[in-house]
Amino acid sequence: MGAMSVRSQSSEQSAESGHRAGFACFVGRPNAGKSTLTNALVGQKVAITADQPQTTRHTVRGIVHRPEAQLILVDTPGLHKPRTLLGQRLNDIVRTTWAEVDVIGFCLPANEKLGPGDRFIAKELASIKKTPKIAIVTKTDLVDSKTLAEQLIAIDQLGKELGFEWAEIVPVSAVADQQVDLLADLIVPLLPEGPALYPEGDLTDEPEQVMIAELIREAALEGVRDELPHSIAVVVEEMLPREDRPADKPLLDIHAFVYIERPSQKGIIIGPKGKRLKEVGIKSRKQIEALLGTPVFLDLHVKVAKDWQRDPRQLRKLGF
Repeated sequence: MGAMSVRSQSSEQSAESGHRAGFACFVGRPNAGKSTLTNALVGQKVAITADQPQTTRHTVRGIVHRPEAQLILVDTPGLHKPRTLLGQRLNDIVRTTWAEVDVIGFCLPANEKLGPGDRFIAKELASIKKTPKIAIVTKTDLVDSKTLAEQLIAIDQLGKELGFEWAEIVPVSAVADQQVDLLADLIVPLLPEGPALYPEGDLTDEPEQVMIAELIREAALEGVRDELPHSIAVVVEEMLPREDRPADKPLLDIHAFVYIERPSQKGIIIGPKGKRLKEVGIKSRKQIEALLGTPVFLDLHVKVAKDWQRDPRQLRKLGF
């Protein structure tokens, strides 16, 4: 499908113009093959493959290291028709993330006709004008070439209908490992030029975020274990390198929420005039800096998640 010509041109481009690095996120209905594709690109199992939409924000799902480029795959919570205020908020987060990444890959399974869910996402994508959008037709190993051709035409039409042009339409099968490298080849030229943003060995942020949350939780529980034995959960919402910092003086911004079950527990955690929360912040920040080996700005907020331990939805949201 003219893919070969694209491939040779993109590698020449990058040879001339130096290293590229940037962020991409894959969107699509649950079970559209996003995680399998992430794993195939990164070459290691990093994403949790599950059908339930995640509510992670900006979690790095995997990093594709290449000599000429670094592609960082970030997560966004699933976009859905909001029924609640939280749903609305999550959708706003999705939109900001889409506007912040360098490329959006929209995953559409080859073996399912385009449905209202796909259309809903595509419509939202149409409103994000600047970010290049690649349509990725997944699970091509499950269909014959005629069905695939029809799907490609339908996806092309969908873009035209909504008034935008796909940067690429790429059929892939992550399971059969077909065209996965080509997909990376097509994404790379769309990334901005710049040095690698993560060290060579990094594949995912996940374990670090879990460890950081644990350090904050330990510090928050210290001295109040009797009053709040289990009612604390910590979620690291985002970890972002502070922009405009010289390379030898990096600073990592970490935003974390300490969730408690009842408003009455807020005072215990925060302490008189916020003194206790401040101490928790100082203590855990030192440990986080030791863990990561880099200076950290830690932004801690206390939130009440009513009876979160008994509410399966809250539990999922808090990563349990």
